[in-house]
Amino acid sequence: MTEQTQTDAIDPARAAALQVALGHQVSVATGTALPPFFHQLYFWSPQPPQALGRDGHPKVGGDLIPDMDLPRRMWAGGRLRFHAPLIAGTKAQRRSVCKSATAKTGRSGPLGFVTLRHEIWQGDVRCLTEWQDLVYRQDPSVSEVKPTPPDARTDETDHRELCFDSTLLFRYSALTFNGHRIHYDLDYAREVEGYAGLVVHGPLLAQFLMLLAEDAMGPLAQFSFRAFSPVMHFETVSLCRNGSVLWVRGPDGRQCMTAEAVPRSE
Repeated sequence: MTEQTQTDAIDPARAAALQVALGHQVSVATGTALPPFFHQLYFWSPQPPQALGRDGHPKVGGDLIPDMDLPRRMWAGGRLRFHAPLIAGTKAQRRSVCKSATAKTGRSGPLGFVTLRHEIWQGDVRCLTEWQDLVYRQDPSVSEVKPTPPDARTDETDHRELCFDSTLLFRYSALTFNGHRIHYDLDYAREVEGYAGLVVHGPLLAQFLMLLAEDAMGPLAQFSFRAFSPVMHFETVSLCRNGSVLWVRGPDGRQCMTAEAVPRSE
């Protein structure tokens, strides 16, 4: 199991830029704790053009993610444990390993499931552990059977409407150094990967759910989420919560994402 290590200065300006992009008041400065999931803005891995795949992501087949000969990449979900606050302006180290890589066959054809584990440390303090679940698929075909997502719950006690545009998707891609073309190249998203529009980042949806959970429950100890159906840039969705369970409901009532939050015990 090969471990990749990266360091980052955790520049507070980058976190402040995301807060602005989300329409929130800037609260991050040097020495303050980052909001949950803002570590997605750091630990970039820039690659030259020849090292990128057709979708704008770094080519697979290196030390971390094996090549399963499946060109379409999706972030299917993740789990996080928040051990200690991640402090802006303090150098941090991320240690990453591939925990599993499995090939299976589903109704839509061959699938590749990859789970990455990341640990982020500041000095000798482990700040968080994250597991990322990725799915790789073949190109869409006319005969492809698209799974029907389940209907989302309607028993929320907390509810917020959320809409997107291409500007927000572009800014989030830029701040996370995510070159995946499904988020900003409409022709590519439609004609190559078969989507109806630009795809809202799964981590961006999870980010909104995490902030909703923290607003309601206080600092988080754990958070897990699972994606069911992609959200397009032209859709207005509902962020919903009932106790520790959260979800994203599409405008047609479909379940787009579910999540569960565990608050930190004082």
